[in-house]
Amino acid sequence: MGDFGSEKPRVKENGDGEQGISRENIEARLPVRTVTESEETKTLLRATWALAWPVVLEQALSMVSQVVDMAMVGRLGAESVAAIGLSMQPFFLINAVFMGLSVGTTSLCARATGAKNREEAGKVAGQSIVVAFIFGVIVSYLGFLKSDWIIAFMKAEIPVRALGASYVKAMMPGMLLFFVFTVSTAALRGAGDTTTPMLVNLGINVIHVFTNYLLIFGYLGFPALGVTGAGISTSISRILGGAAMLYVLSRPRGKLTVDWKKTVREFDWALFRRILNIGVPAAMERVLTSTGQIAYARQVAGLGTQAYAAHSLSLNVESFSYMPGMGFATAATSLVGQRLGAKDPSGAEKSAIIATKMAVMTMGSMGLMFFLFPGQFLRIFTDDPDIIARGVPLLRIVAFTQIPEAIGFVIPGALRGAGDTRIAMYVTVAGVWVVRLGLTYLLMEVFGLGLAAAWIAMFSDWVVRSSLYWIRLKRGKWKEIKV
Repeated sequence: MGDFGSEKPRVKENGDGEQGISRENIEARLPVRTVTESEETKTLLRATWALAWPVVLEQALSMVSQVVDMAMVGRLGAESVAAIGLSMQPFFLINAVFMGLSVGTTSLCARATGAKNREEAGKVAGQSIVVAFIFGVIVSYLGFLKSDWIIAFMKAEIPVRALGASYVKAMMPGMLLFFVFTVSTAALRGAGDTTTPMLVNLGINVIHVFTNYLLIFGYLGFPALGVTGAGISTSISRILGGAAMLYVLSRPRGKLTVDWKKTVREFDWALFRRILNIGVPAAMERVLTSTGQIAYARQVAGLGTQAYAAHSLSLNVESFSYMPGMGFATAATSLVGQRLGAKDPSGAEKSAIIATKMAVMTMGSMGLMFFLFPGQFLRIFTDDPDIIARGVPLLRIVAFTQIPEAIGFVIPGALRGAGDTRIAMYVTVAGVWVVRLGLTYLLMEVFGLGLAAAWIAMFSDWVVRSSLYWIRLKRGKWKEIKV
């Protein structure tokens, strides 16, 4: 009868001698509400997308800025394109060293958030930002002094060297707060806030594009500074971005709040060692990747300025597909860390797999577009027919790289959320140093395949790395790591 069946519920006397229905009797007859696997999957899909879409949009905004940046510089000629491309490679290495701190920050902020320990999450963020600022001061000072050496080291041809050195010097003031911005973003993402970094990036990218327009070509009364103007514009946007993130983290009612006075007065070395325990292996992995990419860039640079310009612009086109990859990798890092912090290893693994599947679908679609419309993508950056002709076969090769690359993006992100950063060092050695560099040399020098050799080697590298990461994920040892 009714919702509780035909049996009449037992009654008991209350304190006044009146009869009432027993609460325990009613609760025993209520149907037990269990969460089905399909419902949990839907919940994880929504959570993954909620974290991923702001990062995807943020990357899209950054990509638009980069496209406009490179399109403007591309109009200055192949030498200017090569100057910026070669100048950036050493700073990818420097950023790689520092990325370890960002990884440790994200992982511990995610764990603290999952455990509902807001104070510890703020402390992790604050300590990392203090170190980031010190690191930025050192890098900006040395980068300015050694700008000529940096571009010469990259084997730039003589006409490119002066342009590259000028770009590096103009870019150095922005390095003061660039690492602060990077770590602040990592902390917020670990805490589950991907919207704020997206909004800040929207603002600074608009400023970057506008100042590029003014300073590269000299509009509205500003001098036409060319490559130097692009460097100054980069500095302006990075300084403003870092300042904005410091303001966000100072708000007492924000998603993540830093007590700056307490952070500086009571620096917690034990906590910082925990950050480094995760971050140092991640930094080593990034160093191995970046030094491998520098060696890879040097191999390609040996083919000449036109070949390297085609290579550089094709990489810019390929980076369109990084947007969803980065978004879902970030979602995987945050969700895995939070689920493990909440003592839910099964949910952590499901989060990782769902994020990977979503990345495969989106990046696979991008690969199809690269294969069908390579020339149209390249024309976004340049109208040089020689560079376009060289770049078309490269994009058709990279079209097949998108699915293994998606796996190779997201699963390491999930493992970073768990604090499992050591495996990436070994995978990088196998993929980048053995497969990519070895095959590039073999196909380029022995078989004479030229520029295509480097991109065939890149595809092979991602196949190896994605396979090794998938094996690591399924073995599940990362669920037991203590941070």
